[in-house]
Amino acid sequence: MKSYIAAAIQMTSLPDLQKNLVQAEELIDLAVRRGAELVSLPENFSFMGEEEEKIASAEAIGLQSEKFLKTMAQRFQVTILGGGFPVPTAGGKVYNTCLLVDPNGTEVARYRKVHLFDVDVPDGITYRESNTVKAGEDLPSVYVSPELGTLGLSVCYDVRFPEVYRHLSYKGADILFVPAAFTAYTGKDHWKVLLQARAIENTCYTIAPAQTGRHYGRRQTHGHAMIIDPWGTVLADAGEEPGVAIAEINPDRLEQVRRQMPSLQHRVFI
Repeated sequence: MKSYIAAAIQMTSLPDLQKNLVQAEELIDLAVRRGAELVSLPENFSFMGEEEEKIASAEAIGLQSEKFLKTMAQRFQVTILGGGFPVPTAGGKVYNTCLLVDPNGTEVARYRKVHLFDVDVPDGITYRESNTVKAGEDLPSVYVSPELGTLGLSVCYDVRFPEVYRHLSYKGADILFVPAAFTAYTGKDHWKVLLQARAIENTCYTIAPAQTGRHYGRRQTHGHAMIIDPWGTVLADAGEEPGVAIAEINPDRLEQVRRQMPSLQHRVFI
């Protein structure tokens, strides 16, 4: 593993696949021009709209999202995480799918979101992700990259379930991805502290690309795409506008924190 620059992209995705892909390409280009070799896109990067519309267009969204990720990875010669897009499954629902693609345009890891966001948020909005999304059944995998380290996948609501990240750290993860479309109401209180907790307790870098702003109807997201180091220090925060959070991933810092705070070696219950 070497030192390198990573990017967590922040978008305001809309119910318009092509506009979203144009926005994503512009931000990938910006990240690469700033030196990024590992680029991550948020949950719902290619489409964020009403559930019925998502289901009706799921096949096209899924195919074009996957093609887009592979094309961008090859064009810019970087590793890209697509944080979440619908892939049709039997029964009329979709998997909320996270995909990792290497610079050759080859899929190296795929994760189907396990924890679905069925929540009555105190701001009066009700979310029922399970109405249209089928939960994945497998724990997320890790991808071992000789240059970028061991990369672990998750999606949004997973961040509230620490056992997912303990599993990833047990598998050797150095980097935890948390691509999200976190609600504005919960994000102001929980987003940063949850990301810091996952980084600290697993002594891993955490990379969290995010959605921000108003998308459709009453749907509003928190923003603040972040990169956090293994000590819990926020290295980059994209704020509330579309853009990119950029920071260095440094294996020496990773080794230093794990040496100074060897909590993973002190686990009793595994």
